[in-house]
Amino acid sequence: MRIKTVQAWWVRIPIEAAKQHRSDFGQVTTFDAAILRIETDDGLVGWGEGKNAAGSTGSYGALVHMLNHEVGPQLIGCDPADIGVIWEMLYNGVRHDSAAQNGHAMPQLARRGISVAAISAVDIALWDILGKSLGVPVWRLLGGRKLERMPAYASGGWASTEAIGDQLKSYIAKGGFKALKMRIGAMDGTPHNSAARVRAARQALGPEVDLMVDAHGTYTVAEAKRFIHLAGDLDLAWFEEPVIADDKPGMAEVRASGSIPIAAGESEATRYAFRDLAMLKAADIFQPDPAFCGGISEAMKIGTIASAFNLRFAPHLWAGAPCFFAGLHVCAASPASFTVEYSLGANPMIHDLIEETVEAKDGMIAIPEKPGLGFTLSERFLEAHALRG
Repeated sequence: MRIKTVQAWWVRIPIEAAKQHRSDFGQVTTFDAAILRIETDDGLVGWGEGKNAAGSTGSYGALVHMLNHEVGPQLIGCDPADIGVIWEMLYNGVRHDSAAQNGHAMPQLARRGISVAAISAVDIALWDILGKSLGVPVWRLLGGRKLERMPAYASGGWASTEAIGDQLKSYIAKGGFKALKMRIGAMDGTPHNSAARVRAARQALGPEVDLMVDAHGTYTVAEAKRFIHLAGDLDLAWFEEPVIADDKPGMAEVRASGSIPIAAGESEATRYAFRDLAMLKAADIFQPDPAFCGGISEAMKIGTIASAFNLRFAPHLWAGAPCFFAGLHVCAASPASFTVEYSLGANPMIHDLIEETVEAKDGMIAIPEKPGLGFTLSERFLEAHALRG
């Protein structure tokens, strides 16, 4: 079995006005991603996804061009089962032979950003192909499934102080969730305003529901510490991305300033960044995004680091179907995983791009049983929303 064709598209799906929300990223009017299709010479198709932005906040032209014109040609003729070998080949570039012979990485200078996003898309698609070729779900290849259903948390929460309680309670009604995440940070103006919104949410939900907050890295260290002081009595399950990912020492300072667990990682690429988070004692919960961190292969390695440092693992899954399903398989096989992110914002890239129905019941998400990643992508829908470059 050999790789025959590689094709990527920038897929942009409009979000109807009534379902749009506004955060520090601005008004989210579309859901965008780079969707990758890899086909083998015996007709198997694997689907992947690469990300370099959130929602409608960025351009995917460069990533799609890279997949189609730089990465794709390198894959033609390769054995798609050589997943790890291909990962290292793309990471190390022209020095991949030397890296393989010497037993250590010699990566390209441009080894992060869209380079790893492209590797992520390829890696996810190759795992999909391998599972389909063997007739088993990907979690079987990763070591097995620890649970048939995983606990999930509802991810959203942009409403004002007056409306946040009702918004979050509506999430519980939709899927029986026992854990909810809301957005804070720059969108609120000040830590005091954020704390007021979170206090209103806690009062509406009561003490039995886990409540998490996500600042999208928009606080300074001082602001994040101020928020912890103001919200220290609200029993928060975690405080996500308090400061920018490039300030790991600052994040460690925030973590040391209070008792709220710190979650981070959606902006990090490769196991090396998560090694640094662990060594600096900067986070309690690792949140790699499979479509940005390096794919399923790298997410599993990151989960192993979390387990080795007695940390927890909750991948970032605000994404399209290939990334979301990849995250389900990774969570099912990872000892340190404990919850799945489930978007309650408008997400046609999950619900409309595939033929299956994705939903939470009693706060739980079922782990796929079908071979590969376990979804059927609607190529007609993809074609209708693919941008021409």
